[in-house]
Amino acid sequence: MIEAVFWDFGGVFTGSPFRLDGYARSLGTTNERLLEHVFGRYEANGDHPWHRLERGEGTLAEALEAATEACRSDGIEGFSAEGFFKAMAGDDSDERREQAVAKVRELNHAGIRQAIITNNAKEFGTAWRGLIPVDELFEDVIDSSDVGLRKPDPAIYHLALARLDVTTPAATVFLDDFPPNVAASRNLGMHGILVEHDITPALTELHQMVLSSLE
Repeated sequence: MIEAVFWDFGGVFTGSPFRLDGYARSLGTTNERLLEHVFGRYEANGDHPWHRLERGEGTLAEALEAATEACRSDGIEGFSAEGFFKAMAGDDSDERREQAVAKVRELNHAGIRQAIITNNAKEFGTAWRGLIPVDELFEDVIDSSDVGLRKPDPAIYHLALARLDVTTPAATVFLDDFPPNVAASRNLGMHGILVEHDITPALTELHQMVLSSLE
């Protein structure tokens, strides 16, 4: 019996920050190289400026400066914060967001506890919460920049499980668009669901896993 569902935010309720193909091409590089210059090895948990930013240890300005310099060192000119963030929001979709929010409401109605686990930056403040009614929909938000931990560090999942006081990881589901984050949740015994560009299959899998037995 599933007790709780944990959701990533970016890439689930919004467009994915890992799909920057158009912007990368405009800079004369590939999506993979651009992501490495901005995020480092995102599945690692080291001293990269973006990792430090998401743990609340560094600033957005430092992370963007480091990304600009990494691009320049690789012969990539023209990287800018404005272009980068515009590209991150490029595949955002009201329909996608409405689908996901509708499923959250359905799960709430069924008595399933829910929370967000997000890798975030302090500088983003609460602006992202305006995209959906976060406080209305979710019991808790585990924000990496607040708790000093970031996915896929197992510690942030353990913290989320403790904050919702679930009996076992096997009684939970976790949705994310980054495969290593999903893999980390599965390693802990959670039911991990990978969210693709089309969110419908993930929501269908979630429904079958959580709600079908209650119908």
